[in-house]
Amino acid sequence: MPIAEGDLPPHPIREVLAQPYPERMRLAARIWAAQIQPNSRAILALYWLKYLLVFIGGWACFCSFNAGYPGFFAAGEWAFSRDAFRKAIAWAMFYELLGLGCAMGPMNGRFWPPLGGFLHFLRPGTTKLALFPRLPLLGGIRRSLLDVALYAALQLCLLRALVAPSVTPELLLPACLLLPILGIADKTIFLCARAEHYWVALVCLAAAAAGDVWIGACQLVWSCIWFWAATSKLNHHFPSVIMVMMNNGPFFPAWLKRRLFVAFPDDLRPSALAKFMAHMGTATEYTIPVVLLASGDPLLTLATLVVMTCFHGFVALNNPAGMPIEWNILMIYGGWFLFGFHPEASVLALAQLPLLGAFLLFCLVAVPLVGNFVPSRVSFLLAMRYYAGNWAYNIWLFRGDAVKKLAKLTKAAAPMRDQLARIVPDPDVVENAMLLSSVNRLLHLQGKVLYEALPRAVDQIDRYEWMDGEIVAGLALGWNFGDGHLNDLQLLEAIQAQCGFEAGELRVVMVESQPLFGRTMAWRIADAKTGMLEAGESVIAPLLACQPWPQGKHAEAIRRGCPERAPA
Repeated sequence: MPIAEGDLPPHPIREVLAQPYPERMRLAARIWAAQIQPNSRAILALYWLKYLLVFIGGWACFCSFNAGYPGFFAAGEWAFSRDAFRKAIAWAMFYELLGLGCAMGPMNGRFWPPLGGFLHFLRPGTTKLALFPRLPLLGGIRRSLLDVALYAALQLCLLRALVAPSVTPELLLPACLLLPILGIADKTIFLCARAEHYWVALVCLAAAAAGDVWIGACQLVWSCIWFWAATSKLNHHFPSVIMVMMNNGPFFPAWLKRRLFVAFPDDLRPSALAKFMAHMGTATEYTIPVVLLASGDPLLTLATLVVMTCFHGFVALNNPAGMPIEWNILMIYGGWFLFGFHPEASVLALAQLPLLGAFLLFCLVAVPLVGNFVPSRVSFLLAMRYYAGNWAYNIWLFRGDAVKKLAKLTKAAAPMRDQLARIVPDPDVVENAMLLSSVNRLLHLQGKVLYEALPRAVDQIDRYEWMDGEIVAGLALGWNFGDGHLNDLQLLEAIQAQCGFEAGELRVVMVESQPLFGRTMAWRIADAKTGMLEAGESVIAPLLACQPWPQGKHAEAIRRGCPERAPA
């Protein structure tokens, strides 16, 4: 029975699931928008205990190994020392590679086990994405004993630096060399280590130990991250990110949440409030590096550091997608150490080390520049296009019970539905979680590209189980954090080689980011067995008027679908 227009959410889950796809997404979007506190206090408490006790506490523990350590309660003497900063970088990389960071927990579709990381990277036979799949020794699609040994060696090198009384270049150099080798063997590990930030900073620490050149180099790293992160928000996507993040935020005032939408619950596009917050965030992120690099006024620097702390703290407290809270904590700490405690340092000191300067020019300017204008060639992480709502992503559509073939993969976890079923006794709660997981993509502007691509991908979409590529990557690769390039055609081919889907059993819609100042987002459709089926582009401007569910011609196209293509 159709749910009446006047009925307010939340709606009975079984009645929602009985509706055709366009109506089901409309009701799911209303349910999602009606949530005031989507995440339980127990889940939030576990996350914050992880940040405080494991991330910050782990770093503090390793700092206790430092020479001349004055004791935990004399934090003013050790927390902003040079070795404390060096260990913060090494610990952040070690922590992420363990799987404890941004890809951990239920807010990333991980329920049991709550992490991948070492459970996957230390397991021979798991799926990997080699930079050059046919390369001897380091290539292939499944993790070898050599891959496992290299990962273990990297972690041991980082651990050795963490327990040392003084972090010297000799201790950091092996990790600096091992990570690129691991990146050739498996792109996933390179990105998991947050190489665009932690590895680049680690190279600065190893290459510029003399004097304060390394401090100036790291000031440049932090500044470029702020600059490119702000640049990536120069589009129409970011307001929908603010809308989604604030509605999910546990500390955002409940009375303001409905005002994030144009007209709750019928018009769920970003409101003027969401757009204003997006523009203010972009302006703030641009201002921080300019002032910190150019200002010689201690009071202005102090004020900017306070603004920076509030900026990253606000993001962290409101549960950003992917939960990169530890990264935000490190950005705050690094900002104070580099600019607050060392105002005498200067990026101009890099003139003393031209090779390091050239390395930073490549990593911090050339790679992000290409990544912003030609996003199909560069990971959004390496391009520093953080949390702007403009990511490559993929939707995996499994016909019938074809998803069960994923059991053939060597992996550390079951699919998300099976994980939930193990710990949640109520099947309606499981179905509700799966439904909201699928509509989350449509609430972002980028998701509306699917209105044009989905009808071309499958006939009778209700016969297919929708699985976001993020969830597939977490399952098959052991790590996921928003990079659609990790769950596109290369992963599809690797999974097909191991699972053997028949034609039509698995279709993947692959959507690429919108180039900086571009007009369109490109998309492709592939079948696991027969390969590429179709490609096209969707103009973004008309999608601004669309709701986070298909309407009108888009709804009719999805209802009508496309005839099943014959195998190539």
